[in-house]
Amino acid sequence: MYSQEQYNRTYTIPGQGRSLSFPAVMKNVYIWMALALAMTGLTAMAVATQPQLVATIFGNKALFFGLILAELGLVFYLSARIMKMSFASAGLAFGIYAVLNGITLSGIFLAYTMESIAQTFFVTAGTFGAMGAVGLFIKKDLSAIGRILFMALIGLIIATVVNMFFKNSTIMMLCNYAGVLIFTGLTAYDTQRIKNMLQQYGEEQSETTMKLALLGSLMLYLDFINLFLYLLRFFGSSRD
Repeated sequence: MYSQEQYNRTYTIPGQGRSLSFPAVMKNVYIWMALALAMTGLTAMAVATQPQLVATIFGNKALFFGLILAELGLVFYLSARIMKMSFASAGLAFGIYAVLNGITLSGIFLAYTMESIAQTFFVTAGTFGAMGAVGLFIKKDLSAIGRILFMALIGLIIATVVNMFFKNSTIMMLCNYAGVLIFTGLTAYDTQRIKNMLQQYGEEQSETTMKLALLGSLMLYLDFINLFLYLLRFFGSSRD
């Protein structure tokens, strides 16, 4: 993850310093994020209704982890190369990623009741909306907070991986609390970062601004999905 200054320099076009018609492009960010979430949710539900397909995916570790690696590779590639891709190619890659994510997340419909999943989704949406508003309207620069959250995220990933071997319930609970706090904060930080990034460009909705909006939708999509998954561990009711 870049710092605010590094990120802005990466995506600055020389000679463009006009203020962006922000609402129009930011609307695209949220529309594309919502479409990606819908694709993920519908894919997950569709896969969950096919017992044989579920058994194939989750019963074959090589296949399941292959899908996980494909997701990671695709999202890293898209994040790094989006400005060198055509908008159509970037949008297609985002769509494929959303579908792959839906396949690997289909297991939540088998582990948790539909009611608790729906409840968690609305809690996530409310939290995401509130923190998104903070990121849009707060005047304080959140760059320093973002760097702290990124370091905390690295620590969370390390702790989660280590605890896969020790299976300590206390560490798991602490990781869950940390995950909620980290992705709640990142939602505000990423929203402000997207706003600052887009406001550097001209008012015309060029392919460049559209690709930046798509990149922003990917960032917020990831924040939403991760926040949802951590909250589900608190609000989710097991089917057993």
